Amino acid sequence: MTAHYHSHAANYDRAFVVGIALNVLFVSIEAFYGWQADSLALLSDAGHNLSDVLGLLMAWGGFYLARRHPDRKHTYGLGRATIMAALFNALILLIAIGGIAWEAVARFSHPVPVQGNIVMLVAAIGVLINGITAWLFMSGNKHDLNLRGAFLHMAADALVSLGVVIAAAIFILTGWTWLDPAISLVIAVVILLSTWNLLRQSLHLSLDGVPASIQLDQVRNYLAAQPDVIGVHDLHVWAMSTSKIALTAHLVMRDGHQGEDFLNRVADELHDNFAIEHTTLQLETGSRPCALSDHA
Repeated sequence: MTAHYHSHAANYDRAFVVGIALNVLFVSIEAFYGWQADSLALLSDAGHNLSDVLGLLMAWGGFYLARRHPDRKHTYGLGRATIMAALFNALILLIAIGGIAWEAVARFSHPVPVQGNIVMLVAAIGVLINGITAWLFMSGNKHDLNLRGAFLHMAADALVSLGVVIAAAIFILTGWTWLDPAISLVIAVVILLSTWNLLRQSLHLSLDGVPASIQLDQVRNYLAAQPDVIGVHDLHVWAMSTSKIALTAHLVMRDGHQGEDFLNRVADELHDNFAIEHTTLQLETGSRPCALSDHA
């Protein structure tokens, strides 16, 4: 006997459209004035923001594919695309980090004066645009790794842009040319810190790891404590997407147990208590042992 529970995620299409449009506009402004002011900090941040546009596009693509209905070739649907988008997003950002750090180290050897007023103005625009974009994904970042990636990158970008504003102000007062590549290295470190956890979690989920929000022992103990349950085995929990968690388990029941109401109640409680949206339970009796019970 089996029981299933599933639901649907919120729609963030408008957030993706607005966020991508704002960041494409800002990348154009930042790259142009970074070249005019000969500012590595602005140019490196423009490159990073361009990678964020690509990341937002991939995240949106994954979000779209996750909403497609299952078919005969993809019986679980394409929700795993959101995990792949988060993973590729993290990898692209790591490549951007390497490029920024390489150029910054080279610029230390050959410092170039920058136009502090232009740098400060453009970076201030970045604080505003990145802050607005981060806000668009704030509500979804707690329960969806794909949206969390978008939120963290935009929030980090807002902080980085604020750092560039401060550095430009200091340069205007002091004329320190080393400050521009130094800020670029700070940008690289901030991106690395915000990206590493995304990379680790998305790689873990892509290998069918148990989602970080789930304590497997707690789930097992919950199932084992249910009335008439005398054993739990073949328990699996994995991510169908960055926002949907699935569970399958075999429950050994006392002889004569009637399971329909039991199955529905347990599926609802797994959803309410553990945010597991797709539950499949198989009920067995102790008189008919399952061949998989040795692998529990």
